[in-house]
Amino acid sequence: MAEKRDYYDVLGLKKGAPETEIKKAFRKLAMQYHPDKNPGDKAAEEKFKEVNEAYGVLSDPEKKDRYDRFGHAGVDPSAGFGGGGAGFGGFGGGGGFEDLFGDLFGGMFGGSSSSRSRRSGPRKGQDLQKNIRISFEEAAFGVKKQIKLNKHVPCDACGGTGAAGGASRVKCQSCGGTGEVRTQQRTPFGQFVNVSPCAKCGGTGEVIENPCKVCGGSGKVRKEITLSVDIPAGVDNDSVVKLERQGEPGALGGPAGDLYVVIAVSEHRLFKRKGSNLLLEIPITYMQAALGDSITVPTLSERVSYKIPPGTQSGAVFRLKGKGIRSPHTGKTGDLYVSVTLEVPTKLSGEERKLLKKLDEVSKKENGNEAYSKRRGFIDAMKEMFN
Repeated sequence: MAEKRDYYDVLGLKKGAPETEIKKAFRKLAMQYHPDKNPGDKAAEEKFKEVNEAYGVLSDPEKKDRYDRFGHAGVDPSAGFGGGGAGFGGFGGGGGFEDLFGDLFGGMFGGSSSSRSRRSGPRKGQDLQKNIRISFEEAAFGVKKQIKLNKHVPCDACGGTGAAGGASRVKCQSCGGTGEVRTQQRTPFGQFVNVSPCAKCGGTGEVIENPCKVCGGSGKVRKEITLSVDIPAGVDNDSVVKLERQGEPGALGGPAGDLYVVIAVSEHRLFKRKGSNLLLEIPITYMQAALGDSITVPTLSERVSYKIPPGTQSGAVFRLKGKGIRSPHTGKTGDLYVSVTLEVPTKLSGEERKLLKKLDEVSKKENGNEAYSKRRGFIDAMKEMFN
C-alpha cells in the first residue's frame, strides 16, 4: 500500500496553517477535482478523495491537534489510537466526503441520499480526550486509576429521548420531513441547487412535540462522572488508553463516542528511561574504583549487590539483565544499565591528607606512570607536540 501523503502537503499548506487557510485551500482543490467537473476521470476522483480526507482531519481542532502531535498514527486505527482513516476515532462526529463538501459549499452540487440518511438516522457521539499524569513506578508496573470527567450523559428524566412524558416526534413543517431546505444559486459554473440542513429540526426531518423540561429536548445533561481505567505495565509518555463508549452520547439512538486517555509520566529521581531499558548513574569513591568493591544497586522493585572490579574507570557501564521495564508491545523486559562516576572529595581531614600524600609518593616510587596509562599517553603526546 502506498504511503499516505502529509495532509498539509495535500492541501498545499505549511504545517500548523490556520483554519481560514485550510478552508480556502479546500474550496479551491475540491472545486478543481470534483467528479461533476471531471466525469470519468479516475485520477481526479482519487485526488478529490485525498483532499476530502485531509480536510476532514485538519478542519477539526481535536483531530488537527492529534495529527500535529502524532502524524498519521494519531488518526490510524492500526496505531492503537482508535478512529478511522479520515478522523481520530470519529472526533467531532464528522461524516464522509459528501458531508464535508456539502457543508462547505452549502450543497450546491445537489446533496446526496447518504448524507441525508446520516442526518436523520442514528449518529455516534463525539470522542473525548482526557490527559492524566502517573508516577514512574505506576507506568512501569501498571495501575488502576479513578478519573473524573465532566461530560454529557443521557437525561434520566426522558431516558435520553428529549421528549417529555413519552411524547413522540412529529414531521417538521418547515422542511416537510425531508430535513433539508433547497434554494437555487447562480455561480460562475452555472445554476446549482443549494441544499442545507433545516434549521428548525437540525436536519432530522422531525421535531419533538413536547420537549423534556430537564434537558430542553436535547436528551442529554452535563455532569461529572468517575471512571476506572486500567493502565497496562510499560506505558510511556503520550501512550493512549481507549475506553469504548465513554465519550459523548450519540444522537437519535446512535452509540456513544469513545474516551481516549493520554498519559504523561513523571520523572524519577534516580532512573532515566530509554524504551524498555533503564539508565542509572551511581557515584563511587577513588578507593572503590581503585580497589574494587561490592556496591548496592537499586532497581524498581528491589536492591541488588554488584561487584565492580579493581581499576574501574569513571563512566564505566555495567548491565543488569532483565532489571528494566516490561514492554507492552513485545512482552520482553529490558535491562538496567549502571554507569559509575568517580566522585572526588571536596574536603579532607588532616589525617586523610597525610595518607593521600603518602600514597602518592609510594605510587610514584613503585609504578611511576605505569598505573596511569591514560595520563602517560597524554604526557607523551604533549612532549611530541613541543619537541
